[in-house]
Amino acid sequence: MLDIMQIPKPAYSSFRKRLKSQDHLLGTFVKTPTTHATEMLGLLGFDFVVFDQEHAPLGHDALDRMILAGRASNIASIVRVGDPSESNILSVLDCGASGVLVPHVSTVEKAEHIVACCRYRAGHRGFANTTRAGGFGSVSFSEHMDTQDAQVSCIAMIEDVDALDEIEGIVAVEGLDAIFIGRGDLTAAIGAPSMTSAETHEIVKPIMQAARNAGLPIIMLCPNRKDAVAMTKLGASAFLISSDHGFMRSAATAALTEFAGPIE
Repeated sequence: MLDIMQIPKPAYSSFRKRLKSQDHLLGTFVKTPTTHATEMLGLLGFDFVVFDQEHAPLGHDALDRMILAGRASNIASIVRVGDPSESNILSVLDCGASGVLVPHVSTVEKAEHIVACCRYRAGHRGFANTTRAGGFGSVSFSEHMDTQDAQVSCIAMIEDVDALDEIEGIVAVEGLDAIFIGRGDLTAAIGAPSMTSAETHEIVKPIMQAARNAGLPIIMLCPNRKDAVAMTKLGASAFLISSDHGFMRSAATAALTEFAGPIE
């Protein structure tokens, strides 16, 4: 009989450890409700994907398959939840997601809430070990709780100007694994021209300083390598690059440009 404890642990199971160690990690958003993009990204060697339930038409059925594709191609699956309720967070974690990214965390209370939704021992995550996350009942109660608490990443999006009033308290919340700074929403809120503008930079700097002071990892969406270098100097260690939509559009544009006009 196969001893499940003898099976080597997949790379995606170490994502939280690598994130908290502030290893250099690269990911991208996935917005198309299909498994194929995730499989390709995993085969290419990306460290993680973020399934964008907030801004894309990703229902529970599609997410279930996409999370399975992530595990099959050995890439960590983080879900940006459109609904930060306890039941929705529970659902994506039971499906086997490596963690959640929660939008608009602007108070200490909300940060504490999402951490509690992600944890068994130090929170109130609803228990079930008969799910994909629990090996469909192949692990014990205690082992399932310990493994999930060790491997599930809880990431808060800081994307509201109001969050600056409580940022020191937010980054100090026990059990929060990282913050992702949403420069898009911050830029829109202050009316700046772009997310790499000087005005946005001035908003971002104190957020990153607070995270550095707390030893909390920082994830940034960067439009290019130059921006990633600048964000690294401010403390970022994990980076999101474009999206499956963005990659498809840029590749299609390049092909269209290359083959434009008569072929002679």
